[in-house]
Amino acid sequence: MNPVEIIKLKRNKHALTRQHIDFFITGYLEGKIPEYQMSALLMAIYFNGMTDEETYFLTEAILYSGKVIDLNFINGSKVDKHSTGGVGDKISLILAPLVAACGIYVPMISGRGLGHTGGTLDKLESIPGFRIQYSIDEFKKILSETGLVMNGQTGELAPADKRIYALRDVTATVENVSLITASIMSKKIAEGADGLVFDVKIGNGSNLPDYDLSLKLAKNLLEVSKKFGKKAIAVLTAMDEPLGNKIGNWLEVEESLEILNGINIPDSVKVNNVLCGAMIYLGGKASSIEEGEKIAHEKISDGSALNKFYEMVSVQSGDLDYVKDWKNLKRPAYSKTVNAKSAGYVTEMKAIDFGFAAIDLGCGRKKTDDELDYLAGIILNKKVGDEVKQNETICEIFAEEESKLFTAEERIHKAVKFSDKKPEPKKLIIDILQ
Repeated sequence: MNPVEIIKLKRNKHALTRQHIDFFITGYLEGKIPEYQMSALLMAIYFNGMTDEETYFLTEAILYSGKVIDLNFINGSKVDKHSTGGVGDKISLILAPLVAACGIYVPMISGRGLGHTGGTLDKLESIPGFRIQYSIDEFKKILSETGLVMNGQTGELAPADKRIYALRDVTATVENVSLITASIMSKKIAEGADGLVFDVKIGNGSNLPDYDLSLKLAKNLLEVSKKFGKKAIAVLTAMDEPLGNKIGNWLEVEESLEILNGINIPDSVKVNNVLCGAMIYLGGKASSIEEGEKIAHEKISDGSALNKFYEMVSVQSGDLDYVKDWKNLKRPAYSKTVNAKSAGYVTEMKAIDFGFAAIDLGCGRKKTDDELDYLAGIILNKKVGDEVKQNETICEIFAEEESKLFTAEERIHKAVKFSDKKPEPKKLIIDILQ
């Protein structure tokens, strides 16, 4: 087969066969197809889409580019969750230990930041020493002994996705339903979970802002899960403003610890508890999602979720003293307050712009080899619906280089809008599909 002909087929809106897709993925992994040709195919898919059959073939090709973990030796439910990406979305850090504290095994393969959205692995690596690369045997051992493991995509698991994921990030080909479905499902099937809960973000801060496309993605994820014999639930959640009060790698770990210590950050806690409720229900520890929500609340209240988080940090070689010292605020060299230019009610805090402002500060990558500033970020003092006086602080921004503060500040001012009238509250949990 000829890679150019395959690119041309997709450019001209034709469906690719399983053989076309297998050939291209295998050739790319073996170095026979260069990155510029893979980029061209990704852009053709981005513009012309894929059929449901093509999406399944792509998922299959990426999945079987590596090994699939067999967790049948573990006598218990194995359930994982995946978010399609948002700004300030630190839910995995709270949810994984919480669900594990319920006696459900959580085998979590996570990713890095993608586009303007943060990545779980980057947040975990803000904990000094935290290890996120384990072999399959190590992954299985930690999971069976601890009840959870939060791992990166090793060379053994969906290696094609790891490389394609990084390429999509820097070629503006993130926001496509088929590419997102194949990326998510290849990792999730590879990790060996029985059940999957998907947090599908909708709004300007998501990777798929369009409601219809997000709904299609949710349905695709459920359909592909079914084809692979997995139980699944999709929760559609709002991502028009940042989730929680903190954006940035360590800052989001810090907010997770606040929540695990019983501090109520309403939007983060609500999303966390609904997703946990769905996982606890799929794991057979609750008769409904609502009952699972109540159990999630209890596991935070009794401290067992926090203890499980500490156990995970310790087992995965993280500096536990550094984590337990979270109240002794760790901040970079420079900070600045962003103050309101006018008075009124906050009607908009455009999540996508806050995401890019966080990248400006050093929280994310503009190129694949960029180094992160783990302590950089944004702390929100106000949220949508809050009343603000002129010159009152909207948020604080932090960076290791002072020049970065001014670029981020300018972007944030454009992202925030005010009105004389208090806005109607929007639904945080938009829908739940099973």
